[in-house]
Amino acid sequence: MQGSQNSVVELRQYTLHPGRRDVLIDLFDREFVETQEAAGMTVLGQFRDLDDPDRFVWLRGFDGMPRRAQALGRFYGGPVWKAHRDQANATMIDSDDVLLLRPVAAGSGFPAPATPRPPAGRTAAPPSLVLATLYYRDRPFDEAFVDFFDRRVRPVLAETGAAPLACLQTEHADNDFPALPVRTGENVFVWFARFGGPADLDDHQRRLRSSARWQEQVWPALSAMLSGAPQQLRLAPTARSLLR
Repeated sequence: MQGSQNSVVELRQYTLHPGRRDVLIDLFDREFVETQEAAGMTVLGQFRDLDDPDRFVWLRGFDGMPRRAQALGRFYGGPVWKAHRDQANATMIDSDDVLLLRPVAAGSGFPAPATPRPPAGRTAAPPSLVLATLYYRDRPFDEAFVDFFDRRVRPVLAETGAAPLACLQTEHADNDFPALPVRTGENVFVWFARFGGPADLDDHQRRLRSSARWQEQVWPALSAMLSGAPQQLRLAPTARSLLR
């Protein structure tokens, strides 16, 4: 269950007790990857937030909302979570910062991975980075916005080294697994890009700032459609992250 089959994606941001992130990552990568996937979901990626040492971010996908509820019920009602939940929860201050998302169009979800997930026991994290950029507005993102993004925004991003890997937007369906809260009442558009390392991300940002087309044409039109400044998450994949 990989790639474009994930028609529903959770973007989960956890605030952790100071100094506990590596404890959670070690537990997660060891115990919660294959066991969640066996329950019917895809663990798309897990990350250290480079701008917050006490933030753990991860993505998981589902083949539709009904399958999501079934898979979550199997996992959280199963023996692995029950055996390790106290240890996991002890690292966390807050785990309710969750966006429920869906691909903006056919083919705009996460592609199938180019390489398999590293095996259990791998501890060396890759040098690559993932950038998640979140746009917000006071009404749903519609086809007109998606068309603008594809025609005007995407080409400049690609030219400056940040070709979007996936584009998602808020899934407004009711959360049918209320034991796990999600953020509601928001309209979010998120695009993801992958970089070889920090230098590549810095180069993209420098090139974007110096792009006359971006500064004079694209950004003014884009910002007029948004309700505030974009939010960016600079994410370092863990050793076993599929998205890397």
